Amino acid sequence: MRRPCVKPEHLPFRIGEDKVQIGGTVLDIAGAIKDPDGWWWALLLLLDGKRTVDQVVAAMVHRFPAYEAADVRTALRTLYREGHLYDAGAPEPRLDPRQREYYSRSQSAWRWMDRTPRRGFWEVQDVLREAAVLQIGVGGVGCGSALALTLSGIGSLHLMDPDVVELSNLARQCLYTYRDIKAPKVVAATRHLRAHNEDVEITAEQAAIEGPEQLRRLVNDYDLLVMAADAPKQIRDWANGACLATGTPWVYGGYHGPMLMAGAYRPGSGPCYRCTKAAPDEVEITEWPGEVPPFQAASPVTSASAGFAVAHLAMRLLTGVPSLPHNREYRLNLVNWRSEILPAPSASCPACL
Repeated sequence: MRRPCVKPEHLPFRIGEDKVQIGGTVLDIAGAIKDPDGWWWALLLLLDGKRTVDQVVAAMVHRFPAYEAADVRTALRTLYREGHLYDAGAPEPRLDPRQREYYSRSQSAWRWMDRTPRRGFWEVQDVLREAAVLQIGVGGVGCGSALALTLSGIGSLHLMDPDVVELSNLARQCLYTYRDIKAPKVVAATRHLRAHNEDVEITAEQAAIEGPEQLRRLVNDYDLLVMAADAPKQIRDWANGACLATGTPWVYGGYHGPMLMAGAYRPGSGPCYRCTKAAPDEVEITEWPGEVPPFQAASPVTSASAGFAVAHLAMRLLTGVPSLPHNREYRLNLVNWRSEILPAPSASCPACL
C-alpha cells in the first residue's frame, strides 16, 4: 500500500471507552478490537488516504512511544488482510465519469462485502467488465439474472432461448411488456437490457440446447455459464458435464412454488452438481395418478428473486465477492423465510470421478 485508507463502508466507531468496531454492523464483516489506551482508534483516524505508510508509522510512534514501528506495520497488514483498507494511491480505474456515477452505489456494495485485500477502489468492477457470460434461458429466472448482470456491468452477455413472449409470461418475467407479445424472448430481452446499460455488449440467439455436445462447444468460449432453463429435464446434467469437461464455472436457479433455489459450481474445487443430487437410499415415491397442473406455480417475487440469487452467485464466482462457499445449492423458503444449504452427500459421483 502507498496511502492506506479505511473503506468508507467500514468506517470504525467506538464502543464505550475500550473497544473499537470496524466494518459496520453486518455479521461476518464487522469486527471489534480491544483498545484500552486508544492506540487503535488513533491509528484508524490517520488512515484517510492522505498519508503514506511511513508517515502513518512516524505519527503513531511519536504519539505512542511505548509502541514500535513494527507494531504499526503489523496492524496495517492485519487491517489490509481483513479487507478493511484499500490503497488511495492505486491507479485510477478504467472508467469515465459517467460510468463512475452509474456504478457508484453498486461499487459501494461490492466494497462493503469484499474481504479480499485489494489495491484499488474499483478493482471488482474492473473484473466484471472483463467477463463474458453465456446465459441459457430468458424466462422467469433468466430475466432476473440477465437484468442483474447487465445492471452490474458485466462485460458481455450472450442469451439463448427458443421461445416467444406470451401473455402468461408478463406477470413473472420482469423484462417483458405487452408490446413484446409474440416477439422472440431473446430479441425483446436484448432490447430492454441495452436500454438499461449501454456499456454491456449483449448478443442473442433464438435457439434451444439440443444436447450435451452442443453445450460443451458453447461454454468453451465463455468465462461462466448461467443455466436459467429447465427444459429438457436433463439440461442441468448437460451443463454439469459440459462445465466439468471445459473447467467453466456455472450457476443455475429455479423455484418450486415458494421454494427458491440457486446453485454455484466451480469444476475441480469440490463436489459437482450430480454429487448434490445423488442422495443415497431414497424412499420410492408413487406419483399422483390423476391430473396435475400443466405449469409451474410462480409469482414475480419467486422468479425474480431466484434470478437475482443466480446473478449474485455468478458474480461471486467471477470476482470472489462475497466469499460464499460454492459447489453447493442454496435454498430459501418464502413461506417461513428459512434458508438451507445442500452439501454433497455423495463421494462416488459418476460425473466427476
